[in-house]
Amino acid sequence: MLTLIGVLVVIAGFATKRNPLLVVGVAGVVTGLLGGLSLRDVLAAFGTGFAGSRSVTIFAITLPVIGLLERHGLQEQARAFIGRFAKLTTGRFLTLYLLLRQLTAAVGLQSVGGPAQTVRPMVAPIAEGAAERRHGTLPERVCERVRSYAASADTVGLFFGEDCFLAVGSILLITGFVNTTYGTHLEPVRLALWAIPTAACAFVIHGARLLCLDRALERESAAVGAPQARRSAGEAAS
Repeated sequence: MLTLIGVLVVIAGFATKRNPLLVVGVAGVVTGLLGGLSLRDVLAAFGTGFAGSRSVTIFAITLPVIGLLERHGLQEQARAFIGRFAKLTTGRFLTLYLLLRQLTAAVGLQSVGGPAQTVRPMVAPIAEGAAERRHGTLPERVCERVRSYAASADTVGLFFGEDCFLAVGSILLITGFVNTTYGTHLEPVRLALWAIPTAACAFVIHGARLLCLDRALERESAAVGAPQARRSAGEAAS
């Protein structure tokens, strides 16, 4: 029962808004010591866990690389790239990205995109560039809305696309639980096939929402431009 004090440490740390990494580390040390392990054994357990899940810490390499690319003009190049396609609006571009994200996730390439790897450095700037080309300089509120839609395209595409891949963790978890609990022989490929209609519906529904973003941007641009036009007319009259 004493080992459960580690849970209290986690709750107290999060409640007081401490550094999450520090809270989890302290909770692990406390749990290990109360469980009868020596400090050396606790550190060895941390090292073994880190070595066994090295892929989780890959962000420690990708984030600095993305930061360097942004510093050397990645977002500016993305905005310039979208300027070559006159008919590609913000909604159309995000719909295409949604489709690409679903297809790549469906074949097991879940790590191709992502908020840090793709959305922030490329997808969001391209979407903003497409909106600025049609509507001029965007208010910060509108920019935040475009960024949120870019993030939603990535999230929805990954969430509904990865279930079409029969070796994804969620599919294997469901089949393992059902087969063990109910004594059946459910194949992962059957679940993956049944996930395809759901993914198609998700693409149609969210793709329609993304296409409607273009009309919403036009309305907001008109609403912002009308007061400016009135002020300009008043200044000219005076």
